[in-house]
Amino acid sequence: MVDRPKKPTSLNPSARSSAPQPTVDISDDRVTATLPTGESVSILLYGATVISWKTASGAENLWVSEKAALDGSKPVRGGIPIVFPVFGPPPKEGPTSKLPQHGFARSTRWEFLGKSSSEGEAQGQGSGDESVKLDFGLYGAGLDESVKSKWPYEFGLVYSVTLGREGLMTVLNVRNEGDEGWEFQMLLHTYLRIDDISKTTISGLGSATYIDKVLDATTHTQSTPTLSITSEVDRVYTGLKQDTTSVLADGKPRLDVVRDNLEDTVVWNPWREKANAMGDFAPKDGYKQMVCVEVGSVAGWQRLEPGETFEGGMMMRSYV
Repeated sequence: MVDRPKKPTSLNPSARSSAPQPTVDISDDRVTATLPTGESVSILLYGATVISWKTASGAENLWVSEKAALDGSKPVRGGIPIVFPVFGPPPKEGPTSKLPQHGFARSTRWEFLGKSSSEGEAQGQGSGDESVKLDFGLYGAGLDESVKSKWPYEFGLVYSVTLGREGLMTVLNVRNEGDEGWEFQMLLHTYLRIDDISKTTISGLGSATYIDKVLDATTHTQSTPTLSITSEVDRVYTGLKQDTTSVLADGKPRLDVVRDNLEDTVVWNPWREKANAMGDFAPKDGYKQMVCVEVGSVAGWQRLEPGETFEGGMMMRSYV
Protein backbone atom coordinates (compact mmCIF):
# COMPACT_ATOMS: atom_id res chain seq x y z
CA MET A 1 0.00 0.00 0.00
CA VAL A 2 1.49 3.33 -1.03
CA ASP A 3 1.41 6.22 1.43
CA ARG A 4 -0.19 9.27 -0.17
CA PRO A 5 0.26 12.45 1.86
CA LYS A 6 -2.44 14.23 -0.16
CA LYS A 7 -5.04 11.57 0.60
CA PRO A 8 -7.92 13.07 2.63
CA THR A 9 -8.53 11.75 6.13
CA SER A 10 -11.96 10.34 6.91
CA LEU A 11 -14.01 12.16 9.52
CA ASN A 12 -15.86 10.62 12.39
CA PRO A 13 -19.47 11.19 11.24
CA SER A 14 -20.56 12.18 14.75
CA ALA A 15 -17.99 14.98 14.78
CA ARG A 16 -19.23 16.69 11.62
CA SER A 17 -20.60 20.18 11.70
CA SER A 18 -24.05 21.18 10.50
CA ALA A 19 -22.49 22.99 7.53
CA PRO A 20 -23.38 21.90 3.98
CA GLN A 21 -22.13 18.44 3.03
CA PRO A 22 -21.34 16.86 -0.36
CA THR A 23 -24.28 15.33 -2.16
CA VAL A 24 -24.01 11.88 -3.75
CA ASP A 25 -26.65 10.76 -6.23
CA ILE A 26 -26.80 7.08 -7.14
CA SER A 27 -28.75 5.80 -10.14
CA ASP A 28 -28.89 2.50 -12.01
CA ASP A 29 -25.90 3.37 -14.17
CA ARG A 30 -23.83 6.07 -12.45
CA VAL A 31 -22.76 7.84 -9.27
CA THR A 32 -22.48 11.64 -9.16
CA ALA A 33 -20.97 13.66 -6.32
CA THR A 34 -21.10 17.43 -5.83
CA LEU A 35 -19.30 19.51 -3.21
CA PRO A 36 -21.05 22.44 -1.49
CA THR A 37 -18.62 24.72 -3.33
CA GLY A 38 -19.81 23.41 -6.74
CA GLU A 39 -17.14 20.94 -7.86
CA SER A 40 -18.62 17.71 -9.27
CA VAL A 41 -17.68 14.30 -10.62
CA SER A 42 -19.74 11.61 -12.36
CA ILE A 43 -18.73 7.95 -12.71
CA LEU A 44 -20.46 5.27 -14.78
CA LEU A 45 -20.77 1.89 -13.09
CA TYR A 46 -19.95 0.45 -16.49
CA GLY A 47 -16.16 0.35 -16.43
CA ALA A 48 -16.10 2.63 -13.35
CA THR A 49 -15.43 5.26 -16.01
CA VAL A 50 -15.25 8.87 -14.86
CA ILE A 51 -17.23 10.77 -17.50
CA SER A 52 -17.27 14.26 -15.98
CA TRP A 53 -15.15 16.35 -13.63
CA LYS A 54 -16.12 19.98 -13.22
CA THR A 55 -14.53 22.71 -11.15
CA ALA A 56 -16.50 25.15 -9.00
CA SER A 57 -16.74 27.50 -11.98
CA GLY A 58 -18.61 24.84 -13.94
CA ALA A 59 -15.71 24.24 -16.34
CA GLU A 60 -15.52 20.67 -17.66
CA ASN A 61 -12.02 19.15 -17.50
CA LEU A 62 -12.66 15.85 -19.30
CA TRP A 63 -13.42 15.26 -22.97
CA VAL A 64 -16.10 12.72 -23.89
CA SER A 65 -17.03 11.99 -27.48
CA GLU A 66 -20.51 13.08 -28.59
CA LYS A 67 -20.96 9.51 -29.89
CA ALA A 68 -19.57 7.75 -26.81
CA ALA A 69 -21.64 4.74 -25.78
CA LEU A 70 -22.79 5.31 -22.19
CA ASP A 71 -25.18 2.36 -22.10
CA GLY A 72 -22.64 -0.39 -21.43
CA SER A 73 -22.61 -1.64 -25.02
CA LYS A 74 -18.92 -0.80 -25.54
CA PRO A 75 -16.06 0.99 -23.74
CA VAL A 76 -16.55 4.74 -23.36
CA ARG A 77 -14.70 6.96 -25.82
CA GLY A 78 -13.53 9.65 -23.42
CA GLY A 79 -13.44 10.42 -19.72
CA ILE A 80 -11.12 8.14 -17.73
CA PRO A 81 -11.44 4.49 -18.81
CA ILE A 82 -9.52 1.97 -16.67
CA VAL A 83 -7.05 -0.22 -18.56
CA PHE A 84 -6.43 -3.62 -16.86
CA PRO A 85 -4.82 -6.19 -17.02
CA VAL A 86 -3.20 -5.46 -20.40
CA PHE A 87 -2.39 -2.21 -22.20
CA GLY A 88 -3.01 -1.93 -25.93
CA PRO A 89 -3.38 -4.97 -28.17
CA PRO A 90 -2.58 -8.10 -26.13
CA PRO A 91 0.63 -10.02 -26.84
CA LYS A 92 0.34 -12.95 -29.24
CA GLU A 93 1.31 -15.36 -26.48
CA GLY A 94 1.00 -15.42 -22.73
CA PRO A 95 -1.76 -15.18 -20.09
CA THR A 96 -3.37 -12.03 -21.55
CA SER A 97 -3.17 -13.09 -25.21
CA LYS A 98 -6.90 -13.90 -25.46
CA LEU A 99 -8.13 -10.65 -23.96
CA PRO A 100 -9.45 -7.68 -25.96
CA GLN A 101 -7.40 -4.52 -26.37
CA HIS A 102 -6.91 -2.72 -23.03
CA GLY A 103 -8.32 -5.70 -21.12
CA PHE A 104 -11.72 -6.10 -19.50
CA ALA A 105 -11.95 -3.57 -16.64
CA ARG A 106 -13.26 -0.75 -18.85
CA SER A 107 -15.99 -2.98 -20.33
CA THR A 108 -17.29 -4.61 -17.14
CA ARG A 109 -19.87 -3.29 -14.70
CA TRP A 110 -18.36 -2.43 -11.31
CA GLU A 111 -19.97 -2.40 -7.87
CA PHE A 112 -20.36 0.85 -5.94
CA LEU A 113 -18.84 0.18 -2.53
CA GLY A 114 -19.77 3.41 -0.80
CA LYS A 115 -18.66 6.93 0.05
CA SER A 116 -16.75 8.77 2.76
CA SER A 117 -16.14 12.47 3.38
CA SER A 118 -13.25 14.48 4.77
CA GLU A 119 -12.98 17.97 6.19
CA GLY A 120 -10.08 20.32 5.45
CA GLU A 121 -7.89 20.95 8.50
CA ALA A 122 -7.76 24.69 7.91
CA GLN A 123 -11.51 24.90 7.30
CA GLY A 124 -12.71 22.80 10.20
CA GLN A 125 -15.01 25.27 11.90
CA GLY A 126 -18.39 25.09 10.27
CA SER A 127 -17.17 24.98 6.67
CA GLY A 128 -18.56 21.58 5.72
CA ASP A 129 -16.72 18.74 4.04
CA GLU A 130 -13.82 19.55 1.73
CA SER A 131 -13.83 16.26 -0.21
CA VAL A 132 -15.77 13.09 -0.89
CA LYS A 133 -14.34 9.68 -1.76
CA LEU A 134 -16.27 7.16 -3.88
CA ASP A 135 -15.11 3.53 -3.97
CA PHE A 136 -15.86 0.99 -6.71
CA GLY A 137 -15.01 -2.72 -6.77
CA LEU A 138 -14.45 -5.42 -9.37
CA TYR A 139 -13.61 -9.01 -8.47
CA GLY A 140 -12.73 -12.20 -10.29
CA ALA A 141 -15.83 -13.92 -8.94
CA GLY A 142 -18.02 -11.29 -10.58
CA LEU A 143 -16.65 -11.63 -14.09
CA ASP A 144 -18.60 -13.12 -16.95
CA GLU A 145 -17.59 -16.72 -17.63
CA SER A 146 -16.41 -15.79 -21.11
CA VAL A 147 -13.89 -13.38 -19.56
CA LYS A 148 -12.84 -15.82 -16.83
CA SER A 149 -11.99 -18.40 -19.44
CA LYS A 150 -9.57 -15.95 -21.05
CA TRP A 151 -7.91 -14.75 -17.82
CA PRO A 152 -8.72 -17.25 -15.03
CA TYR A 153 -7.02 -15.53 -12.08
CA GLU A 154 -8.53 -14.49 -8.77
CA PHE A 155 -8.16 -10.76 -8.17
CA GLY A 156 -9.72 -7.79 -6.46
CA LEU A 157 -9.78 -4.23 -7.77
CA VAL A 158 -10.82 -1.23 -5.69
CA TYR A 159 -10.97 2.07 -7.54
CA SER A 160 -11.18 5.19 -5.39
CA VAL A 161 -12.29 8.51 -6.87
CA THR A 162 -11.80 11.45 -4.50
CA LEU A 163 -13.28 14.82 -5.41
CA GLY A 164 -11.82 17.78 -3.54
CA ARG A 165 -11.65 21.52 -3.88
CA GLU A 166 -8.00 21.11 -4.83
CA GLY A 167 -8.64 18.59 -7.62
CA LEU A 168 -9.55 15.01 -8.46
CA MET A 169 -7.67 11.96 -7.20
CA THR A 170 -8.13 8.52 -8.81
CA VAL A 171 -6.34 5.47 -7.37
CA LEU A 172 -6.51 1.80 -8.38
CA ASN A 173 -5.74 -0.90 -5.80
CA VAL A 174 -4.95 -4.32 -7.28
CA ARG A 175 -4.85 -7.45 -5.10
CA ASN A 176 -3.99 -11.06 -5.93
CA GLU A 177 -6.70 -13.09 -4.18
CA GLY A 178 -5.73 -16.45 -5.66
CA ASP A 179 -3.11 -19.09 -4.92
CA GLU A 180 -0.79 -18.41 -7.87
CA GLY A 181 1.14 -15.37 -9.06
CA TRP A 182 0.19 -13.36 -12.14
CA GLU A 183 1.31 -10.31 -14.10
CA PHE A 184 -0.62 -7.27 -15.21
CA GLN A 185 -0.47 -3.77 -16.65
CA MET A 186 -2.71 -0.85 -15.66
CA LEU A 187 -3.42 2.61 -17.01
CA LEU A 188 -5.85 5.47 -16.37
CA HIS A 189 -6.68 6.48 -19.96
CA THR A 190 -7.48 10.14 -19.26
CA TYR A 191 -9.00 12.33 -21.99
CA LEU A 192 -8.41 15.96 -21.03
CA ARG A 193 -10.54 18.76 -22.47
CA ILE A 194 -8.66 21.72 -23.93
CA ASP A 195 -9.70 24.77 -25.94
CA ASP A 196 -7.28 24.55 -28.86
CA ILE A 197 -4.64 21.91 -29.56
CA SER A 198 -2.66 24.42 -31.63
CA LYS A 199 -2.17 26.55 -28.51
CA THR A 200 -1.52 23.62 -26.17
CA THR A 201 1.84 22.38 -24.94
CA ILE A 202 2.77 19.65 -22.46
CA SER A 203 5.62 20.05 -20.00
CA GLY A 204 7.31 17.68 -17.57
CA LEU A 205 8.50 15.21 -20.20
CA GLY A 206 11.73 16.92 -21.31
CA SER A 207 14.78 14.63 -21.61
CA ALA A 208 12.55 11.60 -21.01
CA THR A 209 12.75 8.38 -23.02
CA TYR A 210 9.63 7.35 -24.91
CA ILE A 211 8.37 4.57 -27.14
CA ASP A 212 6.84 6.09 -30.27
CA LYS A 213 3.97 3.91 -31.47
CA VAL A 214 3.52 6.07 -34.55
CA LEU A 215 7.11 5.23 -35.54
CA ASP A 216 6.90 1.44 -35.24
CA ALA A 217 7.42 1.41 -31.46
CA THR A 218 10.96 2.76 -31.75
CA THR A 219 12.62 4.37 -28.73
CA HIS A 220 13.53 8.07 -28.63
CA THR A 221 14.48 10.79 -26.16
CA GLN A 222 12.52 14.02 -26.05
CA SER A 223 14.96 16.85 -26.67
CA THR A 224 12.62 19.79 -26.07
CA PRO A 225 11.31 20.89 -22.64
CA THR A 226 7.72 20.99 -23.91
CA LEU A 227 5.74 18.92 -26.39
CA SER A 228 3.57 20.55 -29.05
CA ILE A 229 1.09 18.42 -30.99
CA THR A 230 0.79 19.07 -34.72
CA SER A 231 0.06 15.53 -35.96
CA GLU A 232 -0.84 12.11 -34.57
CA VAL A 233 0.95 11.44 -31.27
CA ASP A 234 1.07 8.08 -29.47
CA ARG A 235 3.98 7.96 -27.04
CA VAL A 236 4.74 5.91 -23.94
CA TYR A 237 7.12 7.87 -21.69
CA THR A 238 8.92 5.44 -19.41
CA GLY A 239 10.70 5.60 -16.08
CA LEU A 240 9.78 9.22 -15.46
CA LYS A 241 11.50 10.83 -12.48
CA GLN A 242 9.35 13.97 -12.39
CA ASP A 243 5.92 13.31 -10.90
CA THR A 244 3.99 16.11 -12.62
CA THR A 245 3.01 16.44 -16.26
CA SER A 246 1.40 19.79 -17.04
CA VAL A 247 -0.90 20.84 -19.86
CA LEU A 248 -0.43 24.50 -20.80
CA ALA A 249 -2.73 26.77 -22.82
CA ASP A 250 -0.95 29.69 -24.45
CA GLY A 251 1.90 29.01 -22.05
CA LYS A 252 -0.33 29.26 -18.96
CA PRO A 253 -1.21 26.31 -16.67
CA ARG A 254 -4.44 24.55 -17.61
CA LEU A 255 -4.16 21.11 -15.96
CA ASP A 256 -1.62 19.19 -13.88
CA VAL A 257 -1.46 15.40 -13.79
CA VAL A 258 0.57 14.12 -10.83
CA ARG A 259 1.52 10.43 -10.83
CA ASP A 260 1.25 8.40 -7.63
CA ASN A 261 3.47 5.29 -7.48
CA LEU A 262 3.49 5.03 -11.28
CA GLU A 263 6.44 5.66 -13.60
CA ASP A 264 4.91 5.73 -17.08
CA THR A 265 2.85 8.35 -18.91
CA VAL A 266 1.14 7.95 -22.28
CA VAL A 267 0.43 10.99 -24.45
CA TRP A 268 -2.10 10.42 -27.26
CA ASN A 269 -3.93 12.46 -29.84
CA PRO A 270 -5.37 10.64 -32.88
CA TRP A 271 -5.29 13.69 -35.18
CA ARG A 272 -7.39 13.99 -38.29
CA GLU A 273 -7.11 10.63 -40.09
CA LYS A 274 -7.51 8.36 -37.06
CA ALA A 275 -10.31 10.50 -35.63
CA ASN A 276 -12.18 10.15 -38.92
CA ALA A 277 -11.66 6.39 -38.86
CA MET A 278 -13.21 5.90 -35.40
CA GLY A 279 -16.97 5.53 -35.55
CA ASP A 280 -17.46 6.68 -31.94
CA PHE A 281 -15.23 9.76 -32.16
CA ALA A 282 -17.27 12.95 -32.53
CA PRO A 283 -17.18 15.62 -33.59
CA LYS A 284 -14.62 14.55 -36.15
CA ASP A 285 -12.53 17.62 -35.42
CA GLY A 286 -12.77 16.88 -31.69
CA TYR A 287 -9.08 16.03 -31.65
CA LYS A 288 -8.52 19.80 -31.56
CA GLN A 289 -10.21 19.98 -28.14
CA MET A 290 -8.66 16.96 -26.42
CA VAL A 291 -5.38 15.37 -25.47
CA CYS A 292 -4.81 12.18 -23.50
CA VAL A 293 -2.28 12.28 -20.66
CA GLU A 294 -2.47 8.81 -19.14
CA VAL A 295 -0.62 7.55 -16.07
CA GLY A 296 0.14 3.88 -15.65
CA SER A 297 2.47 0.95 -15.45
CA VAL A 298 2.66 -0.24 -19.04
CA ALA A 299 6.29 -0.34 -20.22
CA GLY A 300 6.70 -3.72 -18.52
CA TRP A 301 4.65 -5.98 -16.26
CA GLN A 302 3.83 -5.83 -12.58
CA ARG A 303 3.81 -9.21 -10.83
CA LEU A 304 1.73 -10.03 -7.77
CA GLU A 305 2.19 -13.16 -5.72
CA PRO A 306 -0.76 -14.54 -3.70
CA GLY A 307 -1.96 -11.99 -1.16
CA GLU A 308 0.15 -9.14 -2.54
CA THR A 309 -1.24 -5.71 -3.40
CA PHE A 310 -0.26 -2.95 -5.82
CA GLU A 311 -1.64 0.56 -5.74
CA GLY A 312 -1.15 3.51 -8.07
CA GLY A 313 -3.03 6.47 -9.44
CA MET A 314 -2.98 10.21 -9.98
CA MET A 315 -3.97 13.60 -8.66
CA MET A 316 -5.27 16.14 -11.19
CA ARG A 317 -5.48 19.89 -10.69
CA SER A 318 -7.39 22.34 -12.86
CA TYR A 319 -6.65 26.04 -13.23
CA VAL A 320 -10.06 27.13 -14.54
